[in-house]
Amino acid sequence: MFRLSKGAEYAIRGLVYIAGKENADVAYVEEIAVARGIPRAYLSKLLQNLARKGLLKSYRGQEGGFVLARNAREITLLEIIEAVEGQIYFNECLVRNSLCDKEKICPVHNIWKECLNKFIETLGGYSVASIAERELVLRKKRLNRPE
Repeated sequence: MFRLSKGAEYAIRGLVYIAGKENADVAYVEEIAVARGIPRAYLSKLLQNLARKGLLKSYRGQEGGFVLARNAREITLLEIIEAVEGQIYFNECLVRNSLCDKEKICPVHNIWKECLNKFIETLGGYSVASIAERELVLRKKRLNRPE
């Protein structure tokens, strides 16, 4: 079963929070952890990893924190997930050539490949900015909902 790890989920939540900050202000680990309900120590390690992978810039010291390394429209869900999880695949035969000697006669090999390509295309089609915008719309709807 393919399942997104907590790390990938938290990384997405953290980057969307950072993208939603006005004027590209620095976001602090404690601030993000509280706002998104993520364990602080775990989030800190995740954000450092995302900085090493080039998705974030980190600033050390008392005024330290994180900002997006690129425009939020350029960072996709696919990039975030692969930065945390590694390459996405449904079956090892899709990434390791000649792992399966039945590839040429396997009736599902091309189905796995098609599903994977569509999944990757979908994840690559959503940017951090588009998700942050969705979140803003959902919050406004919730605030404007009659009790």
